Amino acid sequence: MSQAVQATRSKVTGDLYAEVQTFYARQMRRVDALDIEGFADTFTDDGVVVHANGERAQGRERMVAGMRANLPRYRDIAVRHWFDHLLIETDPEDEDTLRVSYYTLVTQTDREGKVSFQPTFTVDDVLVRRDGELFTRSRVIHRDTPVELPAS
Repeated sequence: MSQAVQATRSKVTGDLYAEVQTFYARQMRRVDALDIEGFADTFTDDGVVVHANGERAQGRERMVAGMRANLPRYRDIAVRHWFDHLLIETDPEDEDTLRVSYYTLVTQTDREGKVSFQPTFTVDDVLVRRDGELFTRSRVIHRDTPVELPAS
């Protein structure tokens, strides 16, 4: 029996929450293994990623080309993407569309085992279900910045 998990405005079942977490676990294991084609295949054909620096890659071909160009950055390190605090919203107009917001942390481990942390980000995704399978239609990555203190 599925239990409801409170999201931002709506409730989702525990089964849906677990499905989304499993989707991300598989997606990120592909990118962390430098399987860039496999990672790109987790996006829709016209999927788009907007990076925190404003760089935009639309379509699997452009995603793969951009990731290939960045491969030298990952020489001699193991990269891990850690996602947490997922908020999942179903689209009331389309049951096959989900809006997911989450925090991400990226670690890099060198050959000696030294771990370094990259800046943290908040990510907003739109996932769509096609033939029973989830795909990312859009991803917008926001670099975290300090919150302004309220005026006293």
